[in-house]
Amino acid sequence: MKRPVKSVLAAGAIVVTAGVGAAQAEKWDMPMAYSATNFHSAVGAEFAKCVTTGTGGEIEIVTHPSGSLFKGADIKRAVQTGQAPIGERLLSGHQNENALFGFDSVPFLATSFEQSAKLWKAAKPTLTKILSEQNLHLLYAVPWPPQGLYFKKEINSVAEMKGIKFRSYNTATARLAELTGMLPVTIEAAEISQAFATGVAESMVSSGSTGYDRKVWESLTHFYEVDSWLPRNYVMVNKDVWGKTSKGNQNIINGCASLAEYAGNYRSIEYTQFTLNGLKAGGMKVGPAGDKLVSDLKAIGDTMTKEWLAKTGAEGKAIVDAFKAMK
Repeated sequence: MKRPVKSVLAAGAIVVTAGVGAAQAEKWDMPMAYSATNFHSAVGAEFAKCVTTGTGGEIEIVTHPSGSLFKGADIKRAVQTGQAPIGERLLSGHQNENALFGFDSVPFLATSFEQSAKLWKAAKPTLTKILSEQNLHLLYAVPWPPQGLYFKKEINSVAEMKGIKFRSYNTATARLAELTGMLPVTIEAAEISQAFATGVAESMVSSGSTGYDRKVWESLTHFYEVDSWLPRNYVMVNKDVWGKTSKGNQNIINGCASLAEYAGNYRSIEYTQFTLNGLKAGGMKVGPAGDKLVSDLKAIGDTMTKEWLAKTGAEGKAIVDAFKAMK
């Protein structure tokens, strides 16, 4: 029998509780970009409960999903500057700051959960160092399901994408739009449904999870499984806040973070087919992309890989080499 993710984190809250003494309670507001029903948000909520329970209420984490406290693009800055003590954000959303943040959005480099785990292992030391230099302490990261392409009509080649308004969420997706002749439009996750309903966007590359959560079948018709990459969301805490947290509570938070990463990976894997089935139930045509479309996309992927390596230099090459060296 598979153990429910919620029970794993709930049990973890008990396990990590150890000798918590009386202290003044702190409230940590945790902004999150995605809907409360999204699995990332659900795992974040359970992580928050784990910390609150594990610290005996000394630290109460309160999650704010759907960009209700800060919009997705503003969350990292809010945590860096202390406007929020903790938050969750898409790692590759920071590619405009440093191309290394886009390690998980290099097309067709890591296309499965197993490969994604290896790529994260290769990249984590570098990303942890960069975040630390930006006054952020990394707690945990969870991958999205493999990314596919959404359209409101049948698409069999890149040539047929020309002129389509494409929702982008990071530098990689904007570049993908440019190379395919589509028109990139930056749209946060919380605004997806409205963007498609009003025609502001007509296509996107994302997981089945995002489409399912936002009921995109109300506006779109096709989802092509291309497994282009598995981007990661991560949870960070302000480094100054972290430094003022007692060692005992740091250990509890780290324990809850490890459980959340495990639970998030589990849920992402389980959620993949569930959401694809949900898209089908909503009336969308769901299936692998055709050979011509795959071939066209891989050629574009080669171009984007070369560009990413050129921007990241020795550090980017080291990540890719370490990933490819893993058995």
